[in-house]
This record gives sequence, structure tokens and C-alpha cells, in this order.
Amino acid sequence: MRHCHNLLNPETEKYLQKYNRILTEMIRGMEEARLKDSISYNFIVQMVPHHLAAIEMSENLLAYCPIPALKEIAEGIITEQTRGIGDMLEIEEECEACRNTPCQLNKFQGRINQIKQLMFFQMRHACADNNISCNFMREMIPHHMGAVRMSKAALEYEICPGLVPILQSIITSQEHGIMQMRELMRKNCC
Repeated sequence: MRHCHNLLNPETEKYLQKYNRILTEMIRGMEEARLKDSISYNFIVQMVPHHLAAIEMSENLLAYCPIPALKEIAEGIITEQTRGIGDMLEIEEECEACRNTPCQLNKFQGRINQIKQLMFFQMRHACADNNISCNFMREMIPHHMGAVRMSKAALEYEICPGLVPILQSIITSQEHGIMQMRELMRKNCC
């Protein structure tokens, strides 16, 4: 985290310590995912730890957040991404059977790796001050942007039919979440 404030209070330090643990676990889960010869399967095994992190980060925020609109966003993230994980795991085996060529796999994974590295960098270096609500939004916006970009990248290839509505839902819900958080950041002078 890039500290935008020289002195962080103990509550903020506690929030950020947990955030950093969650982020480290997400990165490990996404980077160590065992990939196969299926873009659909590879998307799922990398997105599940991404979604799990969003759920845990939202739960972390809820212990501190005084802003009702942001609490609602965090609760929505928990609900949507829990459902998304269930939906992806339900079709994982079916999607694993949808094979792609080595060329497609390399191009897709190269793009996903670029998206992940940018997202990891932005989340690691998000400005941190004593406003935990603002910290969360500065952290979650690049997280959501990563999911949107990964989903759009997957839609460029032949993928498992059951995955298409899940990707479209990720794009729609997370673009909406980004818009909501940017508006809250403006209102709260983040």
C-alpha cells in the first residue's frame, strides 16, 4: 500500500493488514492455478480466487464502514460473487471439456497475465489513509476492472456456452459497481 497519510491509526492498520493478507492469498491463488487446455476452465480456476478475495475484502470493510451506500455495495459484492463462484464451480467440469488450440491458449493467457499484473500492481499500490471506506474503494475499483477485462478477454474466444452468461453478468455487475464507487468517492472527497 502507498500511504497517502504519514500516520495511520490502529484501526486503519488493522484493516490494511487483513486487506494485504487477502490480497496476497488472491495473488497466490490466481498465479498458482493449474491451467489446462481449456480457456473456459482456465478462466474459472483463476476467477474463483479473485471472487473469494472480493468477498473477504468486503467482509473486512463491513467491520469498519459508516457509509450506508458503501455497505450496500459490499453486501452486494458478497452476494453476487458467492453466487458467481457457485455458478462457475457448477459448470467447471463441463467447461474443462471445451478445448482450445495451443495458439489460442497462449494468446488468452498472455492477455490474462497482463491484466492480472496491472490489477495486482494497482491493488498493492492503492493510496491508503485513515478513511477506510475510501481505501476500500481505491482497492476494489482495480479489482473489479481486472474481472471486467478478464471476462471480456475470454469472450473473444470459443468458450463453454454455460460460461457466457456468467461472463456477461460479471461485466455488467462490476462495471455498475465501479460506477457506484467512483460516484461515492466523489461525494466523500476520496
